[in-house]
Parts: sequence; structure tokens; C-alpha cells
Amino acid sequence: MATPWTLCFDATDPHRLAAFWAAALGYLPEPGYDDPDGASIVDPEGRGPAISFLRVPEGKVAKNRVHVDVRPAGPATDEATIRRRADELVALGATRVAEQRYAGVFGHLVMRDPEGNEFCIA
Repeated sequence: MATPWTLCFDATDPHRLAAFWAAALGYLPEPGYDDPDGASIVDPEGRGPAISFLRVPEGKVAKNRVHVDVRPAGPATDEATIRRRADELVALGATRVAEQRYAGVFGHLVMRDPEGNEFCIA
């Protein structure tokens, strides 16, 4: 059996970042978690890991060593679906960074969340 685990983000505004990622991933606030310096979201179906956001005094200064890939339609997502999802996430506060192509074929979009953490839509 796999070990349950949590993905943790450092944050300037943990509740704002938690709200962004909850909307991006279809997660909900973790029941019973109430902390002014932290927030936690969970997969309502219980399949994905919990994600926590903890207030830290320093801002982000370098590229992430680990990042999230948002897969809006599962393992085989078409370009139009990826671009639609990117537009939705921009409306929530994300920014577009780059478009990746492989041998001239569209691969994925690189984005940043509201605090500058890189993620991909693939």
C-alpha cells in the first residue's frame, strides 16, 4: 500500500494560493483546517495528495525544482483543451511563460501561479 503524502508550497499569501490551486485542480479546503498562516486543500474524491500552503517570510527567488503538471483531460490532452484551460487559469491569476514544442508539434504550456511558482498544462 502506498504511503499518504502531502505536497507543500511556501507562500506569501497561503489562502490566496490555496484558492487558486483549489480552482485549478478541483480541490476543496481541507475540513477542520483553520490557520491564518497556512491553508490546506484536498481532492474531494480522496485520490490525489493533500496540498498545503505555509506562510514564509521570504519570496520566491529561483526556478522550482519540482512543479505541478495540470492535465485537463487526462493523459492525452489536445492543444485546444490545453489553451482553454490556460485561459481559465489566467483569469484566476496565473500567467503564461512559454509554449513547448517537440519536433514542431505542440507539447505543453508553461505557466506561473499567482506567486510565481512554475507549472505546466499538458
